[in-house]
Amino acid sequence: MDRSLYVAMNGAKQTLLAQTANANNLANTQTTGFKSDFEQFRSQPVFGPGFPARVYAMSERPGTDMAPGALQTTGNPLDVAIKGAGWLAVQDKTGQEAYTRSGDLKVTADGLLLTNSGLPVMGNTAPIAIPPFDKMMIGADGTISIIPVGGNPNTVAVIDRIKLVNPPLTDLEKLDDGLMHIKPPTQPGLPKPPPPLADANVQVVQGVLEGSNVGAVSAMVEMIELARNFELQTKVMRTVDEDSAASAKLMKMA
Repeated sequence: MDRSLYVAMNGAKQTLLAQTANANNLANTQTTGFKSDFEQFRSQPVFGPGFPARVYAMSERPGTDMAPGALQTTGNPLDVAIKGAGWLAVQDKTGQEAYTRSGDLKVTADGLLLTNSGLPVMGNTAPIAIPPFDKMMIGADGTISIIPVGGNPNTVAVIDRIKLVNPPLTDLEKLDDGLMHIKPPTQPGLPKPPPPLADANVQVVQGVLEGSNVGAVSAMVEMIELARNFELQTKVMRTVDEDSAASAKLMKMA
């Protein structure tokens, strides 16, 4: 009885964890450049003193769906989308370099170029700062040019270039901040890999945004399946409890 109850209890717990990950995907169907997380269940033996006679279910995230989202034309000169493979380099909240496909940019009153979530966009050597301008252009290679305030329309000043990278997907991992990071070394004591160099082959398109790659219909179907799975696990727990009570009653009669 205890084995059945343990397996059902653990299965229900892991189903809730999987439902949380799926709900996060579903909540980001309209988030620019969002990459959905995969989720899978795996049976794992319980190790410890004695013979491993227990098996439990484990919910894990084997990886992230790196497929590009659909491109949407906005006409906003501060919106950029990466054409094909590649990533925009940004500075995360810890000051480290991270990577995103979210190209809805903005310029602060201080002239800093930020993502919509407030992360500085990296240039050739540092976060990009833009002086006051009447018009801003972003070239296919990420070069930022402006017409200064009150300047001649034929006078274009090159400010900086957005750092565009394209490291191997196997070197990237998605952390809790929603950004892609270079994976740390697998062996302790090894130095952290340096940030990848800018890739001249990565191109961007101005006035376009990349949407989320989450399939809303498939995420809804998975949510229903997980809800049914959780209901099944709770029914098993209830049945085990009833059988245990019935067995105890028979023992008292004996």
